[in-house]
Amino acid sequence: MKILIVDDCSITRKLLGHYLRSRGYSVVYAENGLDAVEKLGTHTVNLVMTDLNMPYMDGLELVKTLRSDPVHSELPILMVTTENDEIEKEKALRSGANGYLTKPVTGDAIASEIKSIVKQIFNKGG
Repeated sequence: MKILIVDDCSITRKLLGHYLRSRGYSVVYAENGLDAVEKLGTHTVNLVMTDLNMPYMDGLELVKTLRSDPVHSELPILMVTTENDEIEKEKALRSGANGYLTKPVTGDAIASEIKSIVKQIFNKGG
């Protein structure tokens, strides 16, 4: 499974990448939503893991952009952010994010949430 990690902080990207690679996932990195859209044009990924607060195109706009794109409308999206606010979480989920984790996160929490998202999609027949 290949995962696109979208975060404007290079240290966070590396840390999340380390968590995922240690569990057998392959990763692609993007610095913001615009970069992510560009990367999706050249890479096939199975899931997007995105931060909420980023320059140029934030995570919420990225979710909306992907959901409105016929090619990526069903692509699973996991929001991983420092925003520990129920209103922000609800906005993200209403916009089409499949999951929402609050930083700091552990590799186990990420792996568990990814499995949960994949299971939800499988149960829907996707």
